[in-house]
Amino acid sequence: MSAILTVANKEFRDGLRNRWVLSICIIFSVLAIGLAYFGAAAAGKVGFTSLSSTIVSLASLAVFIIPLIALMLAYDGVVGEDENGTLLLLMTYPLSRWQLLLGKMVGQSAVMAFSTLIGFGSSAIMMGVFSDTAWAELIGPYTVFIFSSMLLGWIFIAIAYVISASVSEKSKAAGVALITWFVFVLVFDLGLLGMLVGTQGNVDETMFPYLLLLNPTDIFRLVNITYFADQNLTGLMAIAQQTQFSTLSLLGGMLVWLALPVTLAMAIFNRRGL
Repeated sequence: MSAILTVANKEFRDGLRNRWVLSICIIFSVLAIGLAYFGAAAAGKVGFTSLSSTIVSLASLAVFIIPLIALMLAYDGVVGEDENGTLLLLMTYPLSRWQLLLGKMVGQSAVMAFSTLIGFGSSAIMMGVFSDTAWAELIGPYTVFIFSSMLLGWIFIAIAYVISASVSEKSKAAGVALITWFVFVLVFDLGLLGMLVGTQGNVDETMFPYLLLLNPTDIFRLVNITYFADQNLTGLMAIAQQTQFSTLSLLGGMLVWLALPVTLAMAIFNRRGL
């Protein structure tokens, strides 16, 4: 455990030194506060409006930006070290391969967690100070939103390590990471919508929502709409809104999605030549 924490601490310090933490915090803060304040501008309102519309809007934004940032943060975690010639040096230290990989994941996950907490937490503070929403009403929904955002970031960091351990060049890792983001964030949902259109909506409504569990970004959306059943949603989320998934079961699904790529990345890295 001490070896994992040592590697994690080194990765977190590298994130501070390379200003990853500061950059992600600023991006999340500006987007979260801006969306919370101007989210109702289309309806002719400016200012901090309802909590439900703010969380749903933030979730819609986060599902695009968090996976991309996580993949760009970690895509070179293994192959970058290999190209720089430092991977072989790291393996001369008294730690196993799984400890090195897990330590790097934990360190970069800490970067995402800290940045997510500060970035999105700032909009909660602004709403608590400048809106009529009571602090007690903010705590529950924002806690679920921030924690699920952290989980989403960790999942895609783990996926990035699967990619990084599988390729031999950093440029290939960057390309595969972008394709992965495109598939999970855009192509998967377009495919489901295409299925709905192709079958003219004749899809088993009890089975269809389970297909959304095959994509962690859709599980993230589901987590954050379970609090707000009164929202007028469109597309796949309108169908999924009728499901009986509990918040805890959906968070459990995200934990499964986290465990799978972590295990796969370790298996691939153990077979990787140095």
